[in-house]
Amino acid sequence: MTLTHLKLTSDEQVALRTCAHVMADAAREVILPLFRSGIASDNKDASGFDPVTQADRTAELAMRAVLADLRPTDSILGEEFGVSAGTSGLQWVLDPIDGTRGFISGTPTWGVLISIRDAGGPLYGIIDQPYIGERFEGGFGVADMTGPMGARVLGTKSTSDLAAATVLSTFPEVGTPQDRSGFEAVAKRCKLTRYGMDCYGYALLAAGQVDLVIEAGLSAYDIQAPIAVVEAAGGIVTDWKGDPAHDGGRALAAANVDIHAQALAILSQY
Repeated sequence: MTLTHLKLTSDEQVALRTCAHVMADAAREVILPLFRSGIASDNKDASGFDPVTQADRTAELAMRAVLADLRPTDSILGEEFGVSAGTSGLQWVLDPIDGTRGFISGTPTWGVLISIRDAGGPLYGIIDQPYIGERFEGGFGVADMTGPMGARVLGTKSTSDLAAATVLSTFPEVGTPQDRSGFEAVAKRCKLTRYGMDCYGYALLAAGQVDLVIEAGLSAYDIQAPIAVVEAAGGIVTDWKGDPAHDGGRALAAANVDIHAQALAILSQY
């Protein structure tokens, strides 16, 4: 399927990037005082455990307030407060805390996900880790990160053999038994497997630290920003059949086309 994007001027792209960074700053400001504070969580899933906290809700409201001021005609899709209509043809996709399980456990692998999309899919995205102070951005000709050690250009690895690959996932927490079987079929071919990374796994992929991220059970707000960041860094993100993963479900993010093809040949059987 061919995806087509709106043609945005360089000034429009700069304005969108600026707005995204203002939102990320606003989310950091309200989230950090609540991290490792003993904050309570509610469960959104009566049949399992899908936590949400005051930090999730407050951060999304802070980002929506920025959009109401700077981008009032854009649509919004947020995990906590759903869809707000717009007229511009652009939609902001927001996950105020991706990895709430990690957040309430005190681990620093959760993140704020911000992306802008049109009918063709993600155009630009940010993965922000407020506690570490790392911000990864990709799209509109940009593939950069900033953090405690300064700024650097993002770039994915050139690993061409699964036997030498490192794969990350949030399994076994998410996905069906069949999903997990597909993941394990790839993982057993890889050199190293690490779990529970949530969105930070995609950031590490874009930064050239790992080779694959394999997930399932995703929503659009879980994957849109990672798609933009990973692809800007030179990687590729699809579903397990090789089709676009923009709307969630199963996702295969890979450092390059070679390692993607090898993993996809296995996952496509599940």
